[in-house]
Formats: sequence, structure tokens, C-alpha cells
Amino acid sequence: MAYSTRQEGGPAPSGLRHSLSIAGDLFQIFGIHALPGADTLPYSMRVLLENLLRHEDGDRVTRADIHALASWDPAAPPREILFHPARVMMQDYSGIPCLVELAAMREACARLGGDPGAVTPRVPADLVVDHSVMADVSGVPDAFARNAALDHERNRERYELLRWAEQAFEGLRVVPPNTGIVHQLNLELLAHVVIARDGIIYPDTVVGTDSHTPMVNGIGVLGWGVGGLEASAALLGQPLSLLTPPVIGCELTGHPADGVTATDIVLTLTQWLREHDVIGAFLEFSGPGLAALSAADRATIANMCPEFGSTAALFPIDDEVVRYLRATGRPERQLRLVRSYALELGLWHNPADVARFRYTGRLSFDLSSVVTCVAGPRRPQDRVPLSAARPAFQQAVAEAHGGPRRSARWVSPDGACHELADGVIVIAAITSCTNTANPALMMTAGLLAKKAVELGMQPRPWVKSTLAPGSPVVMEYLAGAGLQAYLAKLGFALVAYGCTTCIGNSGPLTASVSRAVRDADLACVAVLSGNRNFEGRVHPDARMNYLASPPLVVAYALAGTMDIDLTAEPLGTGAGARPVYLADIWPDPREVAQAVQSAVGPAAHGRGYARLLRGDERWRALPAGQDTLYPWSATSSYVQPPPYVTSIPADPPPLRDILGARVLVSLGDSVTTDHISPAGSIDPRSPAGEYLSGLGIPPERFNSYAARRCNHEVLVRGLFANPNLRNLLVPGTRGGRTVNHLTGEVTTVYAAAVAYRQAGVPLVVLGGNDYGMGSSRDWAAKGPALLGVRAVLAGGFERIHRSNLVAMGILPLQFPPGADAQSLGLTGTEAFDILGVGELARCLPRTLRVRAGDSCFDAVLRIDTPGEAEHFRHGGTLPFTLRALSRSVPAGTRCPAEQATRAPR
Repeated sequence: MAYSTRQEGGPAPSGLRHSLSIAGDLFQIFGIHALPGADTLPYSMRVLLENLLRHEDGDRVTRADIHALASWDPAAPPREILFHPARVMMQDYSGIPCLVELAAMREACARLGGDPGAVTPRVPADLVVDHSVMADVSGVPDAFARNAALDHERNRERYELLRWAEQAFEGLRVVPPNTGIVHQLNLELLAHVVIARDGIIYPDTVVGTDSHTPMVNGIGVLGWGVGGLEASAALLGQPLSLLTPPVIGCELTGHPADGVTATDIVLTLTQWLREHDVIGAFLEFSGPGLAALSAADRATIANMCPEFGSTAALFPIDDEVVRYLRATGRPERQLRLVRSYALELGLWHNPADVARFRYTGRLSFDLSSVVTCVAGPRRPQDRVPLSAARPAFQQAVAEAHGGPRRSARWVSPDGACHELADGVIVIAAITSCTNTANPALMMTAGLLAKKAVELGMQPRPWVKSTLAPGSPVVMEYLAGAGLQAYLAKLGFALVAYGCTTCIGNSGPLTASVSRAVRDADLACVAVLSGNRNFEGRVHPDARMNYLASPPLVVAYALAGTMDIDLTAEPLGTGAGARPVYLADIWPDPREVAQAVQSAVGPAAHGRGYARLLRGDERWRALPAGQDTLYPWSATSSYVQPPPYVTSIPADPPPLRDILGARVLVSLGDSVTTDHISPAGSIDPRSPAGEYLSGLGIPPERFNSYAARRCNHEVLVRGLFANPNLRNLLVPGTRGGRTVNHLTGEVTTVYAAAVAYRQAGVPLVVLGGNDYGMGSSRDWAAKGPALLGVRAVLAGGFERIHRSNLVAMGILPLQFPPGADAQSLGLTGTEAFDILGVGELARCLPRTLRVRAGDSCFDAVLRIDTPGEAEHFRHGGTLPFTLRALSRSVPAGTRCPAEQATRAPR
């Protein structure tokens, strides 16, 4: 595949660009060792330094930038880095909107006098369609085929857009639906670790439109999640602006006890690292404990980097990484490149080097301290030892609902009567790349299922069990080990290759089960091997959600309830009504190792990925237009040109103070992007549902908010509509309700925003700590911008969402240190003035003045870098990029007064 890339090999200081011979091939490399200080930089900073060196142009990346990073002082104020990723990864929920934006930018570029053809990827880009398929059908042999057919039926318009994009955008590769999950495919197939292109060799780096992009950190590839707006800019050759991050070294010691899984380790680490406040940091793992972790174990840990809050979680390149690359079928030539280049550049793990690294801080974690555990019921960091899971669950129910234990009578399809009570498990899902990319975890689940079946155990009829691995390789090695059939007998038949339950595409429950639990208002549970369990994310009926390893998912499915002590009570009965305990069916680690050794290797990966880009017959039958410009359809309810692109003027409007703004919503702590812009089902009674009904679309064809992300009319009507969102302006209500301060009326968020817009009133949002947690969901920023939100004032921001706000021209402001809305006396009924915005045209101030009623204070401006300020002056990232492409803005202007030395975390 040919890429219209920028020049990878620019000028370099004498002696830093030189030749390297590997197995008879001669490459040019950009060495860093001659730079003073480079020999004590952490691994991640070495990768960033090489990136700067390779892209030095004397303008945006200067010699001073290079030397400043080489001599990085962890205690000094952070400094801006302009980073050029080698690749961009996208999943369909966030990636298809990127392509729609590029399509709209082509037309806008022509309108502004530029060349539409200039809007095309300048770096290699992969889009994996993994978030759309739903687990509608489960527990039957043809579940996969039926779900695939429903997926194509629902998403045909979106997939036709992808077929057009494949031919329209040079350098874009699309992995068809139901092939795998983006991060697992990246880990097992797409990641290079080291890239050789046009005679130059350099580290593989990646940014992705999903917060779990750091999974590939497990094999030494530096990468992290970004918003789709940043990804669109990166695709078009714009560097990403970031501040030198804190880099924390985490030494691993000890060895996990028998029976402890990689899931147990990562759930424990997630809780522990949250307590140590690694928000926004680059983590680097090292130490003697590395020897106890396979590359897949390391990837399991790195995958949950967003859950413990860091930007990246890098494991070094070592012999285990090379072994993994060989096992997954990478060619021997690539293995030689990885080893030789990593040794040459100082990226190969050397404990003596690590001891001398300049870290912002150091931590130490003992792997032998980990015990079998789950996390829930609402956050990934809420880890509970398995032995304490039952009382913790009972306490959570008591705190949430109080009163006596509730139950309901349910009659199964075979006529048997069952009592369903609080804690009943309605969903048990082996899903998500977090754990399905780990062969040891999947083999443990398969062996546990085999032992359960052999003892005569049966699945609980009220549990919806699903198996949705992240790649076809999983089914290859499960079948090769003779375990696939046993999982299917317990209800874990293959439903899809995709995120499914992990993203909320869990599909419907059996209607009678759903009716019984709703009528009795039961505290129902989902148990999944995913990475997020936020309230309302998995399924509307599953109020409580627990993360667990794949074998524990099977065990809980057999038990059918969370109100049980799996360490002491039987899961159920087998043949002859004999009680069966978890210890009876838990595999010996040697069995697991033998199964992995016998069935996992290059042959299984070769079979699994043989038809990666081909797709099924439905995919191949889709039309792939040849037009340079996308043929928009005015009647499409899925794909419409986004107004934040089509309305971009030739010149940026002047920056002005925000006067007389009203509060659209006032929110508490830990509000996620799921709360702001839900991904799940569309309620027919909601503004979005009424809009679709007005188009003549019946509710059964509404699909989901996530699937309709390329239609702004649906998404703006769904903002703040998550059924579990609590708006403090309207206590006692949930979902998308607010107060229209102009009339005093309680109405929908959308209706209030329309009224404010018609009255010319700007809007602000009030939030608490960790505002914008969770997925890198662009519409949590795009939607508010379209509704007229000019600023978000919060106690603190999650990294990607803060960037998305800036990228949409929304001011992210933090309350003064130690203050919040309550301490400042803010009720949300005030009119807000935000003063000093005009200063951004000249410099990057630290604070802006806020007046609200009787309160007046200096809010901390969270535009963190000069590059971000440059984008904000243009109204956001896409306006800046479009004007650069149409040649109406210089490529690298900066205000001389700007300082890149402050960024409160």
C-alpha cells in the first residue's frame, strides 16, 4: 500500500543520522545516544526524542526542542512536544465519524479554494469495524451467523461509507465487520514494534480513537488513545501537541500464586494505581516480576491503562516480546529488525539502565500479593477479593435500595419454576480484547467449562451467556485444544468477533426474564470479562456490573447469582445431584500451560487471519463508489455532513468574553462520557426517538446512539440522556432533563438548549472531579459545542475529554485549587460571565476570571499547550487543519508571549 507521507528523514545533528546493517540490509536510523542526557532517559522518552529528531524542521520542531527533551528534568515545569505518530488506529464508532469529517472537509476545502485531494491520510491508518455488532442471539449454534446478518442489515449505510472511503482515501485500510477487536488485531497482527520504510528504521508508535489503544504498550509499542478530532488531524499530517508527561517507573517483583490470573493482577493494579494518582502519566514497568508475565499478560495490564488513569503503560522490548511476535506469525526478518534496532537505540530492556533512569517517581508492586478477585459493581477500580464478593454485593444492594431482599417467580421455557432474587445474574459475557487476547485466560475458561460439563453441570436458564472474542484466532486455538464445544454446552457459543457486551451491545434478555426482574425491581447483575462496568453501560436491566476473568465469568454463570461465596459454597449440582464447588473445576496451571503450548502458535494465527480484509459475502457485495467527493444522501438517517465542518468560515472569528451564560446542566463527580453522550439504545419517548419516528423509522430499527454517530441530529438530541445521569438542577430526576432558566420550566436538555440558542444565550456546564471519564467519545464534546456550550467548569478533567473540548472550541476551566461549585456558593441558577477570553488571541493565560451571581473567582484555564491554544484560536482542531490545507494559515505560527510551562493535572 502506498502512502502520501511527509518526509520521514529530515536534517539531523552531525553523527545522529547514520547507517545500520541488519541481516544484510542497510537502513538509516536517527540515533539519540550522542545527545547529552539521552542515556538516562526512560524508554518512552527515548521514543519521543527519536520522534523529535526525525521530524526536526527548524520551525515547529527545533534543535532547542530536541536538546530540551534529551536533558529532561522530571522536576521542571512541563514543556510542549509535537509528536508525529507512525500509525493511526480507529474503531468504527469513533473512526467512521473521522472519515465523515474528512469527506466533509474535502468539500469545505474546495469551497475555501484548496485542493480536495489534499484531504487524505498522510500516515498509515487502519479502521477495524468492531463496535457495531450486537449479541441479539446467543446460546445457539447459528448465533454468529444470525448476529452478523442483523449487523449488516442495521448498518448498511455506514458500511457503504466505509467501502467508499477505502478507495477514496489512499493509505486507509478497513478491516470488515465481525473480524475482530481493534486492539487485539493491533497486538496480534498489525503492530510492527519497529518500522522499516523507505530505507529508514524507527520505533512503531500509534495513536488510536479508543482509550484502550495502550494495549499495544504490552509489546513495547508506545501509543495511547486520542479523540477522533485529534486523530483526524494526525491523519492529515498535523503533529499532536502534548506536554512532557510525568514518567513513573513501576518495578514488578514476586510471582503470582497458582490460580491467580492476569485479570486478577490488572484489577488489583487498577485499584492500587488509582490510589497512587498516576493520572496523565506515562508508566513504565520493569523489574524481576516481568519474567512471570507473558507478553499477553502484559498486554492485559496495558489495556486497562485508562482505568487506572495513566496515558500509557509501557512494557519494555525483551526476549518475551520477540517470542510473542514469533508465536503470532511475524516473519523472522521482522524479529531481527526488532532485536537489532531496539538494542541500537537503547529500547531493549536492561535492568542496569532502568536503575539509572530519570523518573518522576518510582513505585513497586509485589505480584505475589494478588488474590483472585472481581471488580464492581460500578467502577473498574472497585476491586473486591473473591472471598469478600458476597458481603460486598449485599452491602452495595443495601446502600442502593435498602429494605428486605426482593425476589420474583419466573417460569423457564421448559415449564420449570425458579425464584429470581436480588443478585440474579442476567448476563455472563466473555468479551473484550482486555482478556480474550490472553490465551492462558481463554484456555482456563475452556478447561473449567470442560470439567463442569464432565461433572454433569447445566447452564442456568435465566443467564444470557455470550462468547465474543477479539479475533478468530481464539476460536482456532480453543477448537484445537478441544475446548470450544464445552463452552458452547454451557451457553458460551460464539456470538460475534467484536466488543458486544463490553461496549453495551449486549442485546436483549429473554423477554420473560426482563419482565420478571423489572416488575420486582430486582438488583440484577452482569458479569463480564471487559474493562468497564459503569452504571447503565452494559444493559438497562443490569444495574450492577462486575468485571471478572473469563473462567470466573463461566463460574458465575453456573451459579446464576452474585449472592454467593464462590470460595465456600457450591456453584450448583452435577450428575446425581452432587454439589460442585469452584475448586472441583478450576484447572491446574500445568493443564493451562500445556493447552496453550499445544494449540497456540503461528499456525492458529495464520488460519485465523487468512481472510482478514476479505469480509463476508455481504461486505463484498456493498457498492464502492469511485467519486472523490462523497455522494451525501439528504434522506439518510445515518450519515449527514457535520455542521461543525460545513460551516467553517475562511477566517477564524474573533475571540470574545462569554457574557450572560446560563448553566445547561450541573453534574457531580465521576461523570463519564457515557453519561454525556450515551452509546446505547434510543428510547422512543426521547427527543432522539421522536426525531427518528418523525422520519418514519420504527423503534425496532432505531439501532443505537453509537451507530448513529454520523447523524448530528440524533446525537445532539441524545446529549446528557443516559438514564443514570443525575442533573443537580433537577433533583430526583434522571436522564436528559434540566431547567430552562429563561422560563423556569423543567424540560429536556435538547429543548432547553434550542430555547437558549434562539434567545442568543451562551451555555456552560458545571461538573465535579474526573469530568469526562471513560471512553474517548468525541460526541461528548461535539454535541455540547453544537448546542451552544462555550465552557465547562469542573473540578478536574479526564485527559482525552479535556483535549476533545479544546478541539471543539470549548473552554475547559477548573475551579481554583481546593474549591468546587458548592464551596463557591454556586447553585447553577446564576448567569455566568467568563472574562479574559480575548487574551488567548495574544498569549496563553493561566487563569480566566469568572463572575456568577455574588461569586467571583479565577478559574484555571486547561488549554495546556501552545499548540492547543493555536487550535482554539481557530475555533478548534478541524477549522485549524482545514485552513492549513487550504493554505490560508501558516503551518507553525506561535504567539511569542506563550509559555508551555504550566498544566495543572
